[in-house]
Amino acid sequence: MAHQTFLLFPPHRVVRTLVAPIAIAMGAAAFAPAALAQDYTSPAQLSPSEGGAQRARDAAARTAHDAEKAARKAADAAQAAAQKSKVAAGKLSKALAEGIRRAAQKAAEAARRLEEKTAASSGKAVEETRDAARAAQEESTKAAAATREALARAEDSVQRAAQSGKEEAEKAAQATREALDKAEEATRNAARAAADLSRRTAEAVKRTARPADAGRK
Repeated sequence: MAHQTFLLFPPHRVVRTLVAPIAIAMGAAAFAPAALAQDYTSPAQLSPSEGGAQRARDAAARTAHDAEKAARKAADAAQAAAQKSKVAAGKLSKALAEGIRRAAQKAAEAARRLEEKTAASSGKAVEETRDAARAAQEESTKAAAATREALARAEDSVQRAAQSGKEEAEKAAQATREALDKAEEATRNAARAAADLSRRTAEAVKRTARPADAGRK
């Protein structure tokens, strides 16, 4: 009598039963790296707001430092023009008046650049230094106005030296000296304000950098 073998599960069902778990496992293995990659965030991307804030502070420090340098140049130029006018006191000539005019023009140009730099610095100032930035901008505006006035006086002095009598020329030269003295004082004030802004901004950047450095240690 022939023996018959009865299979509890047909062969095709057995294959499907074995293949399904393998396919699931392979799918999970393939998905895992993608999921990990999706969950991973590089250190540079952990806090974009903090990175943006730091970049803003660095930019504020750079513009404040540029304003400080421009302020020193403006103060030096105004001082040179004022000293030139004092040396020429009592000496009336078109050549001397023209030399003072050129010095006054340099001072006015330097003050104009300072005004531009402080305006840029004020636009990038961080919260802690906005008052100092506003003060620096105001002082630089005063300095620019004072040097423009001094230049106008110096230009008038040149014309008076060439065309007017001695008395008129002396009056014009004296007005130029007084205007240049005011310009020198205004640019010194602007230089002090710009230096204060630069110092305060650098300190603000250092304060925010310290907690970050401590967290990395």
